Amino acid sequence: MAELNIGSTAWRRVEVGRVLKLENGSLAAIVEIIDHKRALVDGPSSNEKLATPRGEVSFAHTLLTPIVIDKLPRGARTGTVKKAWEAAGVDAKWAATNWAKKQEKQEKRQALTDFDRFKVMRLKKQRRFEERKALAKIKASA
Repeated sequence: MAELNIGSTAWRRVEVGRVLKLENGSLAAIVEIIDHKRALVDGPSSNEKLATPRGEVSFAHTLLTPIVIDKLPRGARTGTVKKAWEAAGVDAKWAATNWAKKQEKQEKRQALTDFDRFKVMRLKKQRRFEERKALAKIKASA
């Protein structure tokens, strides 16, 4: 018979210590699971945009991230969560993800004024012109 290896799945599980991304773009860690639809969360991030006050959230309004704070006790108070958050380096891990980079890029684009968008368009046109000029030069020499 063939050898059968059974391993755990790599799914993101709802667990105490799992970091969530909320609808408003902030981060929070699950402190206590209330029921199958809700959890008590706390997000003591040093970045004000990512910080979340302690409170109850519905899983329907959250996304699970791959970041987990290991050995966070159930029902931990805000001070304990803050120490564990900093020890796990959640802010640095989040900043390194493509998810965070994409979100930052979108926010930067949304903040552009009409004139800024015009300048970006002109720079793209210049780049495209230089690329086509170089390509034509290569084709002509071949």
